[in-house]
Amino acid sequence: MKRDIIQLLLDWKQRKNRKPLLIRGARQVGKTYAVEMFAKDNFKNYLKINFEEQPELKSLFNGKKPKAIIDELSVLFNTDIEPGKTLLFIDEIQSCAEAIVSLRYFHEQIPELHVIAAGSLLDHTLNEMKLSMPVGRIEFCYMHPMSFREFILALGEKKLSDYLDNFNLKIEISEAIHKKLIDYLRYYLFIGGMPEAVNNYIETKKLTDIERIHNSLLTSFQYDFAKYGTRIQQQHLITTLRYMGQHPCNKIKYVNIDKEVRSGYIKEAILKLEMSKVIHIVKHSSSPGVPLSKYVNDDVYKALFLDIGLSNNMNKIQLIDPLQICTINEGTMAEQFAGQELLTLHPAHIEPSLYFWSREEKNSNSEVDFLYQHKNHIYPVEIKAGKTGTLKSMHVFLFEKKLKTGIRFNTNMPSFGTFNAKVRSGKTNGELSYSLLSLPLYMINQLPRLIDEMKL
Repeated sequence: MKRDIIQLLLDWKQRKNRKPLLIRGARQVGKTYAVEMFAKDNFKNYLKINFEEQPELKSLFNGKKPKAIIDELSVLFNTDIEPGKTLLFIDEIQSCAEAIVSLRYFHEQIPELHVIAAGSLLDHTLNEMKLSMPVGRIEFCYMHPMSFREFILALGEKKLSDYLDNFNLKIEISEAIHKKLIDYLRYYLFIGGMPEAVNNYIETKKLTDIERIHNSLLTSFQYDFAKYGTRIQQQHLITTLRYMGQHPCNKIKYVNIDKEVRSGYIKEAILKLEMSKVIHIVKHSSSPGVPLSKYVNDDVYKALFLDIGLSNNMNKIQLIDPLQICTINEGTMAEQFAGQELLTLHPAHIEPSLYFWSREEKNSNSEVDFLYQHKNHIYPVEIKAGKTGTLKSMHVFLFEKKLKTGIRFNTNMPSFGTFNAKVRSGKTNGELSYSLLSLPLYMINQLPRLIDEMKL
C-alpha cells in the first residue's frame, strides 16, 4: 500500500542539508510500514531498532557519541552501517529520551548517515523530557490514517485516482464514475483508513474481520493509558475516549462527557488524548483575517476522532453492507470524514491545524463547519451528508467578514456559480452576493489545486 509520505521521505533523502527525521503520529497509522518500504527501495541496507521490543538497546544511547553507537549496533546486528548507503531506523523512540537527545549529535557528527525515528506516544515524552531537546537539529513530519485517495489507490484504482487528479470544472463527470466514487466513499466511511483494516479488506474483499481489527486497535489505545498515571486518571481517559469516538465533531462541554467528574480532570484527559494523536482539536477562530491561529478562542473547540472507521465501530454500526447502511448521524460522519481529509492537505512537515467558526446569540446561532486557509485567503467550508442543505451560517460568515467565496462538500456533482442571498446578522439585514464552489466529498483532496486553477 503506497503512502503519500513516501514522497516526503524521498525528498528528505536527496537533500544535502537534511537532518534526522522524527515521524509523529498515532499508534498503528502505518509509520513503521512506510519507513521500511522506503528503506527497502532506496538504500543498500537498513537497520531497524525498536525500543519496546528491544529495551536492552537503550543503554547504547546513554551519553555515547554517535560513532560509538553505530559501531556497537553494527556488532550486535552483524551488519555494516555505511553513511550515505544505510538507513538507521529507530522505532518507538518515545521509550528512550536519551535516543531523542542523541539525534542532535547524529546531525552534528555524522550528517551523512540517514536517520529516521518514529513513535506513537512521542508527544508525551517530548512534554516530560528533562533532558535538552535537540531543537533545530532534527526535522519533524506528521502521519495520519490513510486518506480516501490512498484508500482507492490501495484498492488498485489508479486510473480513478488519476481521473480525480486531472479533474476540472469544465469536465462533466459521468453518472457511472460519480456512483463508483460515492460507493467507494461509503465503504471508506465504515472501513476507515487504519492500514490494518484496509489491508484486510484488500486481501479478503470481506468486511467480516474489520470489526475485530477495529476493536483490537481501540483496545491497544486503552492499554497505553496504563502509562498515564493513576487508575482513576486512566478511567477518565477511557470515558473521554469513548465519548470522543461516539460524538466526533461536537463542540466540547465537559459535563456531557462525565457530569460526575470535575471539568479539570476531563480537560486533562482531552489533552492527553490529543498528545497521543487519538483526537485532533478543531479550534474556534473569530477569523477577521490571516493567520487563523491568531484569533483562537481556547475555551471553544471541537474534537475530531483519529479515524472514521474506529468512530463508527464505537457507535456499534455493524459492517454488513455499507451501501445499504442509513444512520441517524450521517451528517456527523460526513464532517468527521471531511476533517480527516482536510488534515491531509497540510504539507506533512507542518503540524496540521483545523479551525471552525461559530457565533452564539439569542435567536441567531451560526456555525461554519471548517475554515480553510489557502495561501492568504480564508474560505468557509460547509459539509453536507446528502445533496441538499441550507447555507445560512456560511452566508452570515461571508457577510460579516466581507468575503466572496464559500466552499461546500456534499454528495452531488461538482458545480460553481454566483448566488445572491438575504442575510440576517444580529439585528442587521443585508444582501450577499457570493461565489460557491460545490464539490463531492470524494474531492476534498483536490481542493487546493482547484482553488488555484480557478483563481478563487
